[in-house]
Amino acid sequence: AARALLQLLRSDLRLGRPLLAALALLAALDWLCQRLLPPPAALVVLAAAGWIALSRLARPPRLPVATRAVLITGCDTGFGKETAKKLDAMGFMVLATVLDLNSPGALELRACCSPRLKLLEMDLTKPEDISRVLEFTKAHTTGTGLWGLVNNAGLNSVVADVELSPVATFRNCMEVNFFGALELTKGLLPLLRHSRGRIVTVGSPAGDMPYPCLAAYGTSKAAVALLMDTFGCELLPWGIKVSIIQPGCFKTESVTNVNLWEKRKQLLLANLPGELLQAYGEDYIEHLHGQFLHSLRMAVPDLSPVVDAIIDALLAARPRRRYYPGRGLLLMYFIHHYLPEGLRRRFLQNFFISHCLPRALRPGQAGPAPAS
Repeated sequence: AARALLQLLRSDLRLGRPLLAALALLAALDWLCQRLLPPPAALVVLAAAGWIALSRLARPPRLPVATRAVLITGCDTGFGKETAKKLDAMGFMVLATVLDLNSPGALELRACCSPRLKLLEMDLTKPEDISRVLEFTKAHTTGTGLWGLVNNAGLNSVVADVELSPVATFRNCMEVNFFGALELTKGLLPLLRHSRGRIVTVGSPAGDMPYPCLAAYGTSKAAVALLMDTFGCELLPWGIKVSIIQPGCFKTESVTNVNLWEKRKQLLLANLPGELLQAYGEDYIEHLHGQFLHSLRMAVPDLSPVVDAIIDALLAARPRRRYYPGRGLLLMYFIHHYLPEGLRRRFLQNFFISHCLPRALRPGQAGPAPAS
């Protein structure tokens, strides 16, 4: 007990709203215990509740940065770029992959980070790019070893019903979000086994629950999450710890680029078969597009909760298997796991995209031809 108390005292307990809320609840519990329980029992209950609350709020001790090297994919924008900047400032040797060495994000990293950070061009759909990054990583981490891999790069190119989404979009998402991460991770396992390091993968709640119109993206994220869970079990004897980050809606450049989503919507309409366009209607697709853009207004501009979760997964002595940074995620998962299916579906529609009726199902319209 004394050792556990000493560990708690040494941990990083931050003064903030969670701590203040916990102290307020403990004060209320103390008031109740004094009136309902005898003094010895009240003391035991209050001590146990205080220990549980403070243990949950205390950040566990972290490993030293020293000369650790980390490879991060998808550093052109968003989580990858901000994580690369933070890790470089902490003293890590960062290998940051980007799609384009002359992209604004790559130029920003080159300008604001130390010479330790190395920019590597890589498209996860190109095996030759992955092979080149693997060779570079092996050659440049002989002295430090590779401590961590952050699979951050991701792709979502369509927001539409499954029937309206070309099969090619499913393949594209799987190539980047699943097969690319698989090939890169497998290629780096010898280095990670040697260092007994970390694998951190950025997933999505869309891989855990059926978000409307995100089937291509969500299925690829579900696949990579299951893959990482399998890695977590199989690599445990080697000392490698595997974590998945499931972020909420954050205001990254790729998410909030309205012009890009407009182009993707126009491309979807241009390539939609006439039969489907007649059955659903162009206004149906416009409605989905508008609902999606409206949902992005709730995106959180501060990316630091995701960056902090990635850093904790890399450095915590006992990292979590899952991290859920973002507003309202605990409520969403509670609804998904414990409420009836009808309420779950209604919640996701109200929170994200609420469908209107396709043209063929509206009153006064000719219905779809019956199946033969």
